[in-house]
Amino acid sequence: MSDRKNHNNTEGESGVIEKSRLLLPKMYKVLMHNDDYTTMEFVVHILEKFFNKDGHQATEIMLSVHTKGVGLCGVYTREIAEAKVVKVTTYARQSGHPLKLTYEPED
Repeated sequence: MSDRKNHNNTEGESGVIEKSRLLLPKMYKVLMHNDDYTTMEFVVHILEKFFNKDGHQATEIMLSVHTKGVGLCGVYTREIAEAKVVKVTTYARQSGHPLKLTYEPED
């Protein structure tokens, strides 16, 4: 008989084995908003550089931003979503573009 304990379970004082549950973090959508100044080429560049989209995916998102006013860049934990918004906004401003990104809880 083995004395190994299952690391996925915990044993309480009653001797009953209870399974531990890991809760997944709440996820957040990073959204890009349309403006009248940022070029379509720059938007595609941002999506490829910061969101790891290929050319086709970046173009589809850019067209959504252009036609619908908003496009989904990706879904991340809050900390990553916030960091991406700050990093991209800073990069856009340094490049002379008023690009706006926001993040919000995923439904």
